[in-house]
Amino acid sequence: MVLITKSVLETIQIGECIGSQLSAGDVVALTGDLGAGKTHFIKGLAAGVAGVKPDDVSSPSFTLINEYLGEIPFYHIDLYRIISETEAEELGIEEYLHGKGITAIEWADKIPSLLPADLIDIRIQYTGEQTRTIELSGKGDRCEDLVKKLERLKASNRVSALRE
Repeated sequence: MVLITKSVLETIQIGECIGSQLSAGDVVALTGDLGAGKTHFIKGLAAGVAGVKPDDVSSPSFTLINEYLGEIPFYHIDLYRIISETEAEELGIEEYLHGKGITAIEWADKIPSLLPADLIDIRIQYTGEQTRTIELSGKGDRCEDLVKKLERLKASNRVSALRE
């Protein structure tokens, strides 16, 4: 599934729409160039999952993990500064990946062997000064079904955040 955004606000809105469909234990793996919009997308996820205001979400580039507690905990992990999977393991990342919260990981391509088999893979790419493409794919039964559900919502044209 591919979505196109034309602004930061649209990226956040798409994240919020997707976040509202997630369940405890879900993992969202994000990749894309520096500045592509991964953190803005996660701001929307946090709003959709835990009702966190997007302005209250910041990139944990130096702390590596931010936790937002709600009915379902939301974990925002930024692996930009790690060098190896071993370093990520030492952070205790597997507890987040296999826990009861929802985990969103920026730079997930740095830990391929640690990622669970069931996840939502999101690739964000520049397509212009303000435009981005957001490509979603599900891996594993639950996440494949979730992406299919989002595709149906997009096709129905009833969810404004998923309209092109």
